[in-house]
Amino acid sequence: MITRLFSRYPIIRHVVFWIPPFLLLTYIYGTAFESFELGMKVIAMLMPVHLLYFYLLDFVVVKHYYIKGQYLRAFLVTMVIILFSSFLYRVVEIFLTDPYIVYFYQQTDPDYSWDKIDMNWTDQLFHPIYFVTALERSNAVVWIGITLRLFNLSHERKQFALQAELDFLKAQLHPHFLFNSLNNIYSLSLDRSEKTPEVVLGISNILRYSLYECTAQEVSLNRDIEILNDYIKLEQLRYEDRLELNVFICRNSDGLRIAPLLMLPLVENAFKHGTGTTIDTPWINIQLHINGQNLTLNISNSKADSPPYDKGVSGKIGVENVRKRLELLYPGKHELVFFDEQDCFITVLTLQLTN
Repeated sequence: MITRLFSRYPIIRHVVFWIPPFLLLTYIYGTAFESFELGMKVIAMLMPVHLLYFYLLDFVVVKHYYIKGQYLRAFLVTMVIILFSSFLYRVVEIFLTDPYIVYFYQQTDPDYSWDKIDMNWTDQLFHPIYFVTALERSNAVVWIGITLRLFNLSHERKQFALQAELDFLKAQLHPHFLFNSLNNIYSLSLDRSEKTPEVVLGISNILRYSLYECTAQEVSLNRDIEILNDYIKLEQLRYEDRLELNVFICRNSDGLRIAPLLMLPLVENAFKHGTGTTIDTPWINIQLHINGQNLTLNISNSKADSPPYDKGVSGKIGVENVRKRLELLYPGKHELVFFDEQDCFITVLTLQLTN
């Protein structure tokens, strides 16, 4: 909700960004002046300089030179902005804050004086100590902000690259599933099966989900399980009694969300390799357990003794795609392992989900 609010009203994001620096400077100046009221008023007068300094660096240097790799120009323009901001800082001090500080103290001590403002304004402006002090003060907060801005920019770039890779991986899933589905329809049509229309309808539902509902990074786990069940039903229609199929899917999934189409390729892989014609009695066991936010998908399937089971199955398009997406979307929150036993192949996926 906060992210949407910031996106819709950018001014709110900027205001929130500047509240901590304002409070920090108020505390520092208030401590030095022994008056937080005076510190707040002085910072309020100087804040426009900090804002101008920061946004000149952000909008001119960072966006027009730094991100384009024009580092020499970025450095030279930064030096000009630093000098300009320091002079502006001194001008505000000379004509606003310093006279006000004297006025503030004279309210309680009429004899209060400050040698600093007894000088003419040009001498004050170019006084080495005062100028260096202004240079230091004007840079302290602004460069903290610029550092945070660069970290945020780097994070955004990584997110864009990550999203681009995820979009590419998602795009791979669609043709992969489509080609497998067309092969299923083709085999049924050769047998002139009466189940072909029902299979086509089921496949169209799954394709509709993968093409139109999977654009988001996460979907409802209930919906993803529903598609998984649809796929299993299609395979049941195809193999009928030739396949021994045992399925257990936990229903305790309300409120949980998952990246779409992570489980389907693993189940699809089991049907592809566990129902070969060379296997006398093909069987597949599928178990999906949910404990709190932890999901465990356990798939085991029969395999033929000869020819040898394809040991490179984990490198197939669908499974390898799942592996890469898990690494990108659930770092440190998943485990995908394969066990190639003598008479079966086992896939175990454990995943920590979100609400």
